Parts: sequence; structure tokens; C-alpha cells
Amino acid sequence: MKVLFTYDYGEKKMQSIRNLGYEIILRKEKDLVYDETLKDVEALFCYDPFSTLDIARMKKLKWIQLSSIGIDQVPLEKVKEQGVILTNNKGGYSVPMGEFIVLKILELFKNSKTFYRQQQQKQWKIDTSITELYNKRVSFIGTGSIAVEGAKRLQGFGVEITGVNTQGRDVEYFHKCYPIKDLKEVLKHSDVVILSIPYTDETHHLIDDEALAAMNSKAYLVNVSRGTIVDEKALIQHLEDESIQGAALDVFDQEPLDENSPLWNFENVIITPHNSWVSEMRNQRRFDTIYENAEKFMQGEALKNVVNLDKGY
Repeated sequence: MKVLFTYDYGEKKMQSIRNLGYEIILRKEKDLVYDETLKDVEALFCYDPFSTLDIARMKKLKWIQLSSIGIDQVPLEKVKEQGVILTNNKGGYSVPMGEFIVLKILELFKNSKTFYRQQQQKQWKIDTSITELYNKRVSFIGTGSIAVEGAKRLQGFGVEITGVNTQGRDVEYFHKCYPIKDLKEVLKHSDVVILSIPYTDETHHLIDDEALAAMNSKAYLVNVSRGTIVDEKALIQHLEDESIQGAALDVFDQEPLDENSPLWNFENVIITPHNSWVSEMRNQRRFDTIYENAEKFMQGEALKNVVNLDKGY
């Protein structure tokens, strides 16, 4: 069975895939286009070759395994038309992202950005505006694996952890969860709002002007999901109006963030370059999922992390 990899995981790992009975075609993802050598490929292991690779020409393609959690780069209509199974890397980046969430919350509360700047300037100045995270309410919009890892790591901080998901179902490590219809009420009573919800048509600009207006003026926003979940223009306006306390943003509407964006200039905004998912374990966890699913696929078993194409996650 022929499979196409757009990333080389090293000879030992790639040989373990061959040992399952696969013939591997290895191509770099950048500018990848269809040719006749790909006509018999049945599985594609990739992140985003779809701007140049027309999967409609891959008539035998049965399965796509993404290295990402998000699927917004995938031509879903073609996937549906061809009956291709789509699986993602759900859980693969959740541990480092959970750590990253805690880090950014603490940096916002402890005003670390100011201290880093003062260090560069060799300036000794005590900041008496520092606040405690203790006894605050931290709310996750989206209660999937990333949120769970973040909530798990917040257990020792003495905070109330709430979550928002579709129906308000209970989730481990959360004191209480609310349905998405109660979003504005949750925002109103939260000291920290963390966006960890998948991007879909329904969540596009979920955090809009009205949602931002519902937030407590002393509340912080942390976004590690997708930039398009936030109406960026509205966020900039609310930061200028000081109607929210600040933000830690790892994702943006357009990436890289334009050097002329006003977001760069806010003292109370921490910007990172879509880096929350990175750790030294990223390739190992990613390959573990690939191998497990490759084994299942060869044996005709149900795959792990199958994406619901109608829901978009």
C-alpha cells in the first residue's frame, strides 16, 4: 500500500511504518503538486500541502492524517466528495499548550513584560500594581484536550475553573461547565478568558464587539486557538478603550502579524508567534499517533481522532 509523507520523521521511525507493510513516498510539502507517481497513494500524512496539491486527482486516496489539530487548511468539500477519512493530531500538543496557558496567565497577572523591559534597561523599580491569581475565576471557551491540560495545571492555584462547551457537559478538572448559549454570562463573571475552542463557521468571530463588551474590565483574554475566533478590530478598540485589562495572543487573523498592527504597541498585550504548541516532544507525540493509526488502517480497524466533517472538529 502506497502512502505519502510530507515530513521525514527519521530513518528508524519511517522504517517502522514500512515494517507495517507500507511503501512510502516522501515529498517536501512546499509547492507539492500531483504527478503520476502519486496515483496509487491511499494515505497522506501531512500538515498543509493543499494550496498546491489537488487531492481530487488522487483517485485512490482513502485517508488523510494531519499533523495539526485544526483542520481549516483542508479542502473539506473534496474530502467529503471522495469519501476520504480525515484524522487530526488531537491531544498531540495539549501538554505544552496547557503549560503555555498557565505561563501567560501568570505573566499577565505579574506584569512580567514590564520587568523584562526594565531588566534590559538596567532599571530597578518595584511594581505595586501586581495582582494575585488566587481566588480568581478562569474560564475556558472550549473544553477539549488543550483546555483539560490547562485546567489540570491550574488545580494548585486556588482558582475557580469554569468551561463553555456546546451543551454544558461536565468535564474533568472543571468546577462547572456552561452551554455556549450562556457565553456572555460566563464572560461577565470571568477574570481570565481562555480561547481553546476549534475554529468553525460557527466560531468565526465568536469573540466580537458584543462579547468583549460583556467581559469584566479587569479581565484578561488568552488566545491559543485560532486568531479568526476573535474580531481583531473589535479587540484593538476595547484595548484602546481599556475596557479589558489585557491579553496574551499566540494566534492572529493574519499570520505573521503585520508589523503595522496596533497590537504590537500595547503595553498590556503579550504577543507570541503561534508558538504555544512547540516542545521537544512534538515529533514523538505526532509520530505516535501516526503509527497507531497506520497500524489500525492496515488492519482495517477504526482510526483514532477521526474528524466529524460536518462539525469541523
